[in-house]
Amino acid sequence: MKNGDVDENTVVLGIETSCDETAAALVMGGDDVLSSVVSSQVDLHAQYGGVVPEIASRAHLELLNPVIARAIVEAGVEEQRIDAVAATVGPGLVGALLVGVSAAKALALAWDVPFVGVNHLEAHLYAAFLEDPSLELPLVVLLVSGGHTMLIEMRGEGEYRLLGRTIDDAAGEAFDKVARFLGLGYPGGPAIDRTAMVIPPRSRSPGRC
Repeated sequence: MKNGDVDENTVVLGIETSCDETAAALVMGGDDVLSSVVSSQVDLHAQYGGVVPEIASRAHLELLNPVIARAIVEAGVEEQRIDAVAATVGPGLVGALLVGVSAAKALALAWDVPFVGVNHLEAHLYAAFLEDPSLELPLVVLLVSGGHTMLIEMRGEGEYRLLGRTIDDAAGEAFDKVARFLGLGYPGGPAIDRTAMVIPPRSRSPGRC
């Protein structure tokens, strides 16, 4: 890859360590996902009812190399075939981000390829194009990711307008806090969903609506 040019043969290694999941993927041509490996840390944080930044950072240190290696093997490409290395640079947990960025820059240096810093939220906006490359702008995106719940208008490439967002906690954080208060476990969303499925609806009294 030279001068930032990307074509259908360009292969990029992407690394994500912004919170409590260690992930790596290889993508060709911008939207062809050759492999995607995600290692969750849910079990590590469950006893605390939420993500502990220091624990997350240490787990990334242990998991990142195996995750990257597996992603490369599953993609079936040689390291020499990788044209660039991309990594989340923020927003996210500072220590966790540092692990991913440091690894990505080291690999880019060793392989003599460009390093690309990726904004976490902007990446979410474009994630839908991996599933359906035929999507056309402008469009409205509901962005729901851990600490962020936002409604954004994508007017064009790199041109966005915030339509709305949660005032304080994001939806995911609210679910975690409610589940912790009720003793339902972590993560809160699935725990509350499972509990809601087994609680029978209240029977209505005659004559009431």
